[in-house]
Amino acid sequence: RSPFMSEDHCASSALVSTCPECLSRGPACAWCYQEDFLDGAHASQRCDSAANLLRKGCSENMMANPQVRVEVNATLSSSQVAPRDVSLHLRPGAESSFVVEVQQLERYPVDLYYLVDVSASMQDNLDRLKSVGVALSHSMREYSSDFRVGFGSFVDKPVSPYINVHPSKIQNPCSDYEVQCRPAHGFIHVLRVTENVTELTRVIDQQRISGNMDTPEGTFDAMLQAVVCQKDIGWRPEAKHLLLVMTDQPSHLALDSKLAGIVVPHDGKCHLEGNTYVQTANMEHPTIGQLAEKLLENNIYSIFAVDQLSHWSYTHTHTHTHTLTHIYLPFRVCVTMDSAHVQRFWVNVATVCPDGSSRAGSSRCSNVQPGQTVFFNVTVGMTSCPADDVDEDVLLTVQPVGFNESVAVRVKQTCGCDCGLAGRCHDNGESGSCGAADEEARLAGHRQCQAEGSGTVCSGRGSCVCGMCVCHHGNLGAVYGKFCELDDFSCPYQDGLLCGGRGQCVLGECRCQTGWTGESCGCPISAETCRSNDGILCSGHGRCVCGSCVCDEPQRSGRLCDKCPTCYSSCQTHWMCVNCHLSYGLGQGSSKCNRTCSPLVDYVDDITGRPPDQSYIQDENRHLFLFFLNFLLWLCVCVCVCVCSMLLVQVGGADEPCLYPSTHRCHYRFQMGRSQGKGVPQLLISRHPGDSCRTGSSHPLCGRGLLFNLQRG
Repeated sequence: RSPFMSEDHCASSALVSTCPECLSRGPACAWCYQEDFLDGAHASQRCDSAANLLRKGCSENMMANPQVRVEVNATLSSSQVAPRDVSLHLRPGAESSFVVEVQQLERYPVDLYYLVDVSASMQDNLDRLKSVGVALSHSMREYSSDFRVGFGSFVDKPVSPYINVHPSKIQNPCSDYEVQCRPAHGFIHVLRVTENVTELTRVIDQQRISGNMDTPEGTFDAMLQAVVCQKDIGWRPEAKHLLLVMTDQPSHLALDSKLAGIVVPHDGKCHLEGNTYVQTANMEHPTIGQLAEKLLENNIYSIFAVDQLSHWSYTHTHTHTHTLTHIYLPFRVCVTMDSAHVQRFWVNVATVCPDGSSRAGSSRCSNVQPGQTVFFNVTVGMTSCPADDVDEDVLLTVQPVGFNESVAVRVKQTCGCDCGLAGRCHDNGESGSCGAADEEARLAGHRQCQAEGSGTVCSGRGSCVCGMCVCHHGNLGAVYGKFCELDDFSCPYQDGLLCGGRGQCVLGECRCQTGWTGESCGCPISAETCRSNDGILCSGHGRCVCGSCVCDEPQRSGRLCDKCPTCYSSCQTHWMCVNCHLSYGLGQGSSKCNRTCSPLVDYVDDITGRPPDQSYIQDENRHLFLFFLNFLLWLCVCVCVCVCSMLLVQVGGADEPCLYPSTHRCHYRFQMGRSQGKGVPQLLISRHPGDSCRTGSSHPLCGRGLLFNLQRG
């Protein structure tokens, strides 16, 4: 198979300027012949995979992208081979499959011809043939009710050194053994195929052995005459032809003839005169390839019935070899085509036998009974177009060996392009002549190649031809556009896509689609991705940047700035600030406590919250306990402060009071609320006393209490 080509191969750096060149690069390649496709781009940009062309803006109905398909013609049910005609539409690198069904009909005519070696070593087998051969002929009627049988014999070429040429040995090769033998012969046709099996019995009874000098016999020489002498043998055109060869020795090959001084190659023709092969002493033995070709040409299925010692010598003859007592009819197909096309196609055959077994890469099945069907899955692949670029049909023949029926496979090669009704493929975009004869026309054409506001022709990346830009093709990628202003390599990439796949690259900058912005078109203009379910942008604690929240405070996190483990986890975060304001009597601390207080501070007359005496006023022992631990917490590291504060102070949510323990066993409440905007105080301290201080305390505000409210920033 040809190692064809991924989709990336279609748009490789190699220049492809025509539609046929594009299609020849592989089955994944398509050509866009849309007139305004990538204005100004080099013609090679029209060649790409169909998916990429669609993405670049080429309409599907404006592509030359021939598809592989199979067309099967109907077949008569009485046929042994189906279908009879198949049409394949292929392009370079593509392949297609079809199924051939082979079924030998029960009443289909069969001709069986016995070709028997009658050399002296075959005496025992010849005696057995008189009984086994007749029984075999009768059993063959199980395969066909229209059965005929014929007979012929052979020994070897009657020349030295194959036989003893002493006059006394020519007529009787067995004279030394006082046995009357018949003369050696290349081939004698004895009985024309007939339906009279009794006549076969008579002929076999009359056979006498012969003799020769060397071990190999003239098997292939005799076989060729039995194959090509159609009229003499009596092969019926409509019948299945079986040639049963019986021998106990290997055969001479073509070059062996030179030992006898015979140098004339066999012409592959019939040379029977009076039923005797008359050119056996004048022509070489046929080659194995020549014999196999004639067997296929004349639809003859050869079967070798040999003993085990000679079995190996016939296993590579493109025929079938079996012992004399084990003869069966395997099914096999052969695919042929004109030798001029062999290099551009490949064929693979997989077989499904009647027993359900599947043989990938095999073209045969054994032990097939009449009426059973064998399926051959034939795959044909095309590797390249013809050198002359002619889209002529190529004819293949799929033929079951030994059958006179075959499947005609017509391969229609798709190597050219029929681009639309007008036949315009827009090939060779850089060529052409506008016929402008004067300088004024040339300058006018150049002005048409300049973008508005630009004095550069074709953006400096192309040539002006007839008033249209023909963009240069760089090594980095494609340059295209009406003024060669677009490319696919100089802009930022995001997620492996130029301009994130959401814009066009114009002179090194991404021109984003509607709804997107950013250097690589990776930022949505809409801020909806930054809004929480209640519609607040970044939970009120950040800004929406490129579709994501950027929190105003470093301690905040989360997709919507909605997470802040240290923001509201402890009321004591602002104790130092509150303590500073207490020290100045809630009057002058506003300016003197700026370094202690990070938020803005103000004083209010009232703070909305739950009554301080319900759930936030703890018993005196608990407050005292909190007071002493507070000094320890201030000396600990930040992590310990956060952990201990969870134990000492009740954590407040939105609008819930917090408690501040003073040094005089007073506990003051404050609340944590939301700010209403910039410039509004974030920490509000109540001027009105509470009732959480013990009476008689010496603190300036003890006895009056303290409420303060922390507005969330």
